[in-house]
Amino acid sequence: MTLQLTVPSMACSACADTITKAVKTVDAAAVVEADPKTKLVSIETQASESSVKAAIANAGYPVT
Repeated sequence: MTLQLTVPSMACSACADTITKAVKTVDAAAVVEADPKTKLVSIETQASESSVKAAIANAGYPVT
């Protein structure tokens, strides 16, 4: 399943890396594309949307 999430607090590539690592804690095989300019994160994952959002929020980046 593909998720399109908006993460307003993502400001740089380091933020994107942190978000990617957070997603991979719930699905190691996830494919994550995070764009700090548009604040969009595209995730191809088998994990549930709620677990992915929780992992990103726990890393300090609340999803809107």
